[in-house]
Amino acid sequence: MGNIPQLRTVNVTRYISPLREGGSLPALAEADDDFKYVLKFKGAGHGVKALIAELIGGEIARVLKLQIPELVYANLDEAFGRMEADEEIQDLLKGSQGLNLALHFLSGAINYDPVVTVVDPKMASQIVWLDAYITNVDRTFRNTNMLVWHKELWLIDHGASFYFHHSWTNWEKHAQSPFALIKDHVLLPQASMLEEADALFKSILTTETLQSIVNLIPLEWLDWEDTDQSPEEVREVYLQFLLMRLNHSEIFINEAQNARKALI
Repeated sequence: MGNIPQLRTVNVTRYISPLREGGSLPALAEADDDFKYVLKFKGAGHGVKALIAELIGGEIARVLKLQIPELVYANLDEAFGRMEADEEIQDLLKGSQGLNLALHFLSGAINYDPVVTVVDPKMASQIVWLDAYITNVDRTFRNTNMLVWHKELWLIDHGASFYFHHSWTNWEKHAQSPFALIKDHVLLPQASMLEEADALFKSILTTETLQSIVNLIPLEWLDWEDTDQSPEEVREVYLQFLLMRLNHSEIFINEAQNARKALI
C-alpha cells in the first residue's frame, strides 16, 4: 500500500526569518534533520484550521501525483523562541508550542509566472480540478501559490482551502457548492480537459485513500472550542465532506467549464 500517506515529525531547531508573503506569518526554519522548512504556525490567524487545510489539500495533491513539497509535522519546544527580539514573533512562537506543520523549503525556486511558463492543458485541468474540489480560493493571478523548481511546477499553500470549516455549519450545503470563485483561477484558461481529470481522479480517490489522509490530522488539532463535537466527530465531518463533494463533482466541473467559456 505505497499510496497510504505518512508524515515524518521533525523538531524545529532554528527560526531563520519570517516570510512576509502570507497573512499567517509563516517562517523559514531549520529542523533537527538539517533541512530547511517553511513553517506554518498553529498560533497564527486561522490557527489549526489553516494547518488542517494545508495538510488535507497537500496530501490529496500528492496522492493525485501533483508535485508538492514534503509536508512534515514540526514540533516546537517550549523553550523555542525565547531569544526572539520581535514581540509579535515571540507571541506567535509561544502560541504555537507543540505540533505545527511545515513544508520542505525548495531552495532556489521561483514564483510561477503565467507569462513565462506555459502549463499544458492536462496539468492545468488537474490543478483546477484539485482546487475546485478542495475549495481553494488562493491560486489566482494575484497570488499563484505555485513555484517552478528544477523546471517543474510545484504546488504550495493550501491553507485557504475548505473555508466551510471557519463557520462549521451546514457542511453538506458547502460540499455540494459549485465553487464560483474558480472563475479567478490562474490556470482556468488552459484547463480544457476537466472531464478527463475528473475521471482519473475519481478512480484514485477511494474512500480508503481519503480516510487515510483525514486520519493524518492530529487529534490535538481537532479539539475545538467552537463546537461540541469530539475530535473524532470533527475528523469524520472532513471525510464526509470530501466523499460527498467527490460524488457530486459534476457540480463544480460544470461551474469551472462555464467560467472558462466566459473567459475564452
